[in-house]
This record gives sequence, structure tokens and C-alpha cells, in this order.
Amino acid sequence: MKTAAGEITPLWRNRDYNVLWVSQVVSELGAAMSQLAFPLLVIFGSGSVVEIGVVVSARAAARFVAGLPAGALADRYSRKKIMLCCRGTLVVGYTSLVVALLFGAATFPHILATTILAGAASALFGPAEEAALPSIVPRSQLSTTVARNTARTYLAGLIGPAVGGALFGIHRVLPFLVDAVTSALSFVGLLFVRLPHRRVERDTNLGQEMWAGLVWVARQRAIAATLVWVVLSNTVFSAMLVPILAMSGEKDTPPGELGLMMTTLSVGGLIGAAIAPRLHAALPAPVIVIGVSWIAALLTPLLAFCSTALQFGLVLAMVMVFAPTANTTIITYQMMTAPDEFRGRTRGAVRLGTGMAGALGPMLGGVLTAVTGGRNVVLVCVAALLVVAVATTASPTIRGLAGKDR
Repeated sequence: MKTAAGEITPLWRNRDYNVLWVSQVVSELGAAMSQLAFPLLVIFGSGSVVEIGVVVSARAAARFVAGLPAGALADRYSRKKIMLCCRGTLVVGYTSLVVALLFGAATFPHILATTILAGAASALFGPAEEAALPSIVPRSQLSTTVARNTARTYLAGLIGPAVGGALFGIHRVLPFLVDAVTSALSFVGLLFVRLPHRRVERDTNLGQEMWAGLVWVARQRAIAATLVWVVLSNTVFSAMLVPILAMSGEKDTPPGELGLMMTTLSVGGLIGAAIAPRLHAALPAPVIVIGVSWIAALLTPLLAFCSTALQFGLVLAMVMVFAPTANTTIITYQMMTAPDEFRGRTRGAVRLGTGMAGALGPMLGGVLTAVTGGRNVVLVCVAALLVVAVATTASPTIRGLAGKDR
């Protein structure tokens, strides 16, 4: 991390981080391709609506269930070995599905098991990677690495589904074959990432360590406050997408325009990830968190005047431009505040919270849309974001956030 003269090595010359980042870009692109292909496989197979719902929900459920032990495992065992096991397991799982599809032997339980495996592997990988970052990059570069990791997720979301759908149209096995190959490439890349050896000796079992991690997070007022902010913001934002999609569908919006709306969100996120390091360095942490809260609260009322999917997408994209800066600030703060022995569990708790938000938000949005109508739900979500902004501004804990990496 430092040159012979004692200078900090530029991030672009940090071999271990760049190998890790490239290997994960490749893997996340493959995952984004196959994630769309799983429901398509059922649609063009049995066509069962129930099976489609089960396949879509199973991946999210697996991520949620594996989210809590993931952090404890990352604090207990070798983080590099955890990452390698996750990628290696995916190679085996996707290869088995590819072979079954080629020989016409793929069954619904096999498809379901593979998507569950993918969700669990993703949940286990995340805290291990994030907890290892401070061992790879110096404190002064951590916020930039967090922003770059955020960018790769938006990049995968921008490119992956479109390419995955096109590959499925050529042959249904191709998205899964690509994911198997990208997982293998990621596995090979991880072999060359150097992490310091961690010797962890514990007298407690995994369940006790999971509980200890939750207690520790709850006692850290600043970490707990930022976790609540993330969960509330993500819940409201994900709930808002459902009525927007429903209103667009009522107007017989072409699928291509709906896809363009989601693409616009990813573009906004990519732009935001590009500017996040500069904004993070220029502004205090409280200003960022409170400011992003108010930006969301003041921009989303424009949704009431939107009539097309593209207009909805542009408004939401403006909000997404600033979201990565808040995420970068919060994640960096949490990672630098948490000691190494609790870092995995801290990130595991956050991922568990965002998983809950991702599952609960669309469910609430769907139920409320069915009962009251899409436009009313959008207004409720706008009001909820206003409440979050007011509460965030009034919180002495948020206002007292210190930049641990500065």
C-alpha cells in the first residue's frame, strides 16, 4: 500500500484491489445475465405462474437467510477462503445446470436449487469482501474503493439483463454458461489477491457470535442510526417503484420503454458513483446524509407530474445521482469505525437490513397500489421521504457523524 519512499501507492497501481475489482466486475455481469434467465427458463418451460414467483422469491429469500451468519463467518474464518468457496460453489452449481439443460434433464427443483445457491453465495461473499477492503487499501482511499464497488453494481445492472435476455433468445443455456465461466474467472482472480493472515480463536459458537455482532451494532449509536436511515430510505424507494411500474402498465407502455426507465436509473447510479469520491471528500458526513435525504424528499414530488415511463425514470435518476455519495459515506464510516473483529458482522447486519427493505418495500408497494391506486401510493412514499428527511435533520447522532477516514 506504500512505496519504498513511504508514499501511498495510487489506487490504480494497487495490484490486489484491482485484481479483486476486475474479478468481481466479471462475476457480477454474469450474475446479472443469469438472474433474468431463471424466470425466463420457467416461463418458456412449464409456464407455471406459481413456479415463476417461487424462483424469483427464492433468490431474495436465500440472500436474506444467509445474510446474518455471513457477517459472523467473515469475522471467524479466512475471508479469502470464504470468497473462494462462494465462487467455486457457483461454478459447480451453474455447470450442473448447463449440463442438465443441454441433455434435456433440467427439472424445476434443480433450477430452484441453483438460484437459491446463487442468492446464498452472494450474501456470504459480500461481508467477506467488504470486511477485507481495509486490509487491501489505505484509509485515505477507502471511500474511493467503496464508490468504485458501487459503480460495478450499477454497471452490471445496466448491461447484464439486456445481454442475458439476448443470449437466452439465442439458446437458453447461454446465460448460465456465461455465469459459470465468469464465476470461474472470478475464482482464478481471487487466488492472486493477497490478504494478511488472520488468526481468530474463539470460545463461542457461531450463534453466539451472530448475537454478539447484533448487540455491538445496536450499541454503536452512529452505526445504528445510519443503518436505520439506509433501511427506511431503501424501503420507501423500492416501494415507490411498484406503483410507478403499475401506472406505466395501465397506459400500455411498451416493454422497451419500461426497460429504458430502469436503464435510466442505472445510468443515474453510474454517474453518482463517478462523482461520489469527490463529494465525499468535499463535504462533511452529516451534510451528505441530511442533504441526500432532502434531495430525495424535494425531487420525488415531481413524480406527481409525470405521465410517461421515461419521465418517471428521469426523476428517479436525478435522485440516484446522489444516492451513491450517501452510500459511500455511510459504508466508509461503518467500516472505519468497526474494529476488524466486528467488521464482517457490521456489514452483515447492514446487508440484512437492506435485504429486508428490498423484500418489504415492493410487497408494501404492491398491496397499497392494489388498495388505493398507484398515484396515491407515490404520494404516500413522497410523504414518507419527507418524514425521513425531517427525522434525519433532527437526529443529533446523524448531525454528529465524524469522518473517520479523513
